[in-house]
Amino acid sequence: MKKLFNPALAALLVSTGMAWAAPDAITVGMVLEPPNLDPTAGAAAAIDEVVYANVFEGLTRFGADGAVLQGLAEAWEVSADGRIWTFFLRSDVKFHDGTTFDAYDVEFSLNRARAEDSTNAQKPLFAGIDLVEVFELGNIVITLKEPDGAFPWKMAWGDAVIVAPESAATLATNPVGTGPFVFSEWVQGDHVTLTANEDYWGGKPALARATFRFISDPTAAFAAMMAGDVDAFPNFPAPETLPLLAADPRFKVIVGSTEGETILAMNNKLAPLDNVKLREAIAHAINRQDIIDGAMFGYGTPIGTHFAPHNPDYVDLTGLSAYNQEMAKKILADAGLSGIKLRLALPPPTYARRGGEIIAAQLRAVGIETEISNLEWAQWLEQVFRGKDFDLTIVSHTEPMDIDIYSRPDYYFQYARPEFVALIDKLKGTTDATARSELLRQAQEMIAKDYVNGYLFQLAKTGVANAKLVGLWENSPTQANDLTAVHWVD
Repeated sequence: MKKLFNPALAALLVSTGMAWAAPDAITVGMVLEPPNLDPTAGAAAAIDEVVYANVFEGLTRFGADGAVLQGLAEAWEVSADGRIWTFFLRSDVKFHDGTTFDAYDVEFSLNRARAEDSTNAQKPLFAGIDLVEVFELGNIVITLKEPDGAFPWKMAWGDAVIVAPESAATLATNPVGTGPFVFSEWVQGDHVTLTANEDYWGGKPALARATFRFISDPTAAFAAMMAGDVDAFPNFPAPETLPLLAADPRFKVIVGSTEGETILAMNNKLAPLDNVKLREAIAHAINRQDIIDGAMFGYGTPIGTHFAPHNPDYVDLTGLSAYNQEMAKKILADAGLSGIKLRLALPPPTYARRGGEIIAAQLRAVGIETEISNLEWAQWLEQVFRGKDFDLTIVSHTEPMDIDIYSRPDYYFQYARPEFVALIDKLKGTTDATARSELLRQAQEMIAKDYVNGYLFQLAKTGVANAKLVGLWENSPTQANDLTAVHWVD
């Protein structure tokens, strides 16, 4: 929404004793439109970018710094053996449709997420639950199969939000949660609008209305910012224009970190990529810095495994897949691999489309041809993520601390080496911090040495906002545009 300042009107308001009111609405730009609005039944990050902490809430939640905070549970405790978790629930919460939130909603949500027919994209988060019991309306007791010190962290994910049985069936198009904003409308292909929840348990938010506009084209995104058609673009798709925006006093550029490991994903079970030597050659053919510079205009941190560099347990393994085209050619020759042609499926984000062209040229230089296909997000989810019908693809995995996806046999890049699965199983049952760090080191090294994927860079969070807008997250500990604390200042 464009905001115009009229000096004459301002002077009139002051002279008549009227206070100058700050805007109470915001228009947020997003690159991708969510395929649906149910975070418990979809894998797309764009879903959480609209509804996490805004429409839906979980027992716990992530704060701006990544800390696990209170959510619908105001406190929790764990038994001495680490298996029984008791969450004490808030008593003054209602869903947006007026139904009361209580422990039965928690029981329903967790059992729905872990059910055999569950469509939850992060079903493994709930696999450790053995029993969910309602002892009182104000608390819920969750018994785990094994000790899990990370359980409150798992409950903070967008996939673990609490929903009501009365509205669960229609959340995809009519999301009903307990959060500070209520779903108002979805004009597909254009925007989603939320309005303030007047009865929010945490107090009415400063914003009366929030509109998420979908602008995938980088040029159009820049034009929308310059025209004032959007107030903020938390994940701005045109990093090449950031210096121009930073020099304009109307805007502020916000650069932070994300949980987004950007990878050249490879289909490990599909020939010829089931050959580790081909995957190794591909890894050495890739010049990460060229991709960061060419696709992200210098924004991004090189990675050599599926782990965030800002995490204290990160191991720098970039040397295992250092850029060396001669080595890549030799590996291919020694393995008798020639005439390789692979399909490269690219989803809409600019890092994928721009990065894909660069990678295709780098692979061609060592004798590997690629056939590029540009897919829309829904098509990518259906063909690549669910259907596993691909050779190569580029995507940022924005879920926090998600190295365990490599242990899932049905995950789209199809790795699940038994030794890795055993390692993750051991990690899940380990609560000692030192022991967990050692297991995470082993996990990072195993997937790096198996060249499961081409590890490119950690996605930077490059955002732009109106200079008078405060409260937006600088970093992205999870995929969210939390508007809870966002407000305008003079």
